[in-house]
Formats: sequence, structure tokens, C-alpha cells
Amino acid sequence: MVHAPRHAAIARNLIVLRVDVYKQLGDFAVEVTFVSEGRVTGLFGSSGAGKTSLVNMIAGLLKPDRGFIAVGNEVLDDTLAGIHVPPHRRRIGYVFQDARLFPHLSVMQNLHYGRRMNGVVYDRADQDRVVALLDIGNLLARRTGQLSGGERQRVALGRALLMQPRLLLLDEPLGSLDSARKAEILPYLIRLRDEAGVPMVYVSHDPGELRQLATQVVVLQHGRVATFGDAGVLARVASAG
Repeated sequence: MVHAPRHAAIARNLIVLRVDVYKQLGDFAVEVTFVSEGRVTGLFGSSGAGKTSLVNMIAGLLKPDRGFIAVGNEVLDDTLAGIHVPPHRRRIGYVFQDARLFPHLSVMQNLHYGRRMNGVVYDRADQDRVVALLDIGNLLARRTGQLSGGERQRVALGRALLMQPRLLLLDEPLGSLDSARKAEILPYLIRLRDEAGVPMVYVSHDPGELRQLATQVVVLQHGRVATFGDAGVLARVASAG
């Protein structure tokens, strides 16, 4: 059994994420407000709905024109108070669709890159937990060019987890995979939700993924929240569409 890291336990009914932001992006505006207590907050919407822009604001890569973002009890953005915590100080792990591993490094070296860049002290027990959770022990000596798409995403997840993040952002992590590779990695994402103890924001335009993973769902349309609730809102959105 894989035990949840002690630094990442989530208390029942704890507010994980509070977002109340506005950002003008050319002719398009993102204006989103929600409070999530979910282990996995799903961001659902079609291409151009504002999902990635919102995630980039949570990550600190994009600064809201006005508004407020907090993870747990820590305020990351508050435009009225002049607060904008830079990305490298947010302790937020970000996993992209294309994994973004370093091809000249081994899997083990990739795993430790994020930890070192964020000044996290090496913890062998934490490393062993993450490696076991994602079943990547047999990959550690390989170069990333030798990995399948699903293996690359598992390594990217491991690198983010070893940063000891307070929150994981996953932006369409299965978007570049075929159906077989998606079926391979989905069980690991479910294990991550149930065993790692790190809250996640999971971006997808695939309602099937979110029905399996998300505990709460924010449905975005044209940069605004169309509806918010448990995964059951996806069925209502589908029937309305």
C-alpha cells in the first residue's frame, strides 16, 4: 500500500482553491469565480473557453488584471493588496500535454530537476513513494527518448510530485495520447487522486476523463463559469448541448 505523503494530506471539507479573477486578453476576457473543496477540480470546456488561461493564472504565469487566488490558507494573488506570488514560490506542480521532459537527462535526473529548482531537500522515502505510485522504477536509468507517451506522462507527474507541491495543475495531460495510451495512464491518475493526497486541477475537453477523475467540475464557456458542481454536471451539459 502507498501511503499519502505527510506534507500533502487533505482534510475533509477543506477549501482547496478559491478563484475570483478577471483578465482581458485582446478581444477575449476571462472572468471566473468559484470555490472548490474537491480533491480534483475539473476545468471543462471547448477549445477557446479559457481553461488554459485560467490555469496559467493559478500557476502565476499570467497575472490577473483584478481579483484573488488562494490555495488553502495562502493568498497567491490579491490585486487590491498588491500581492502576486511569483511562479517559482507558489509550490504548484504543472504537468503539460507534451510532458516537457529534458531529452539529455535520464528519467531519474528529470525526476529531481523540479525538486532542485524549487529548493526541496532530497527525501528518499518520498522518492520511493512516488516511484511506486506511478510504477516507474524500471524506467529510472532510461533517457526520455526511449519512453512511450504514457511513460513520459508518468515521469512528468513524478517530477511534479517530487516538488512536494500544495497543488498539481494538469493541462490536458492525455490530449496527445491515443486511446490505448489514455487507457494505460488513467488508472495512475486515479491512484494519484486517491493515494497521493495532493489536490489537483485537471483541464480537459473530454467529459469521459472528468467523470472518472473529477470530484468537482467547473464548466467554462466564453471565459466564464457556465455551471459548477460535482461530476454529474457533465451529463446535464451534454443533454443541454
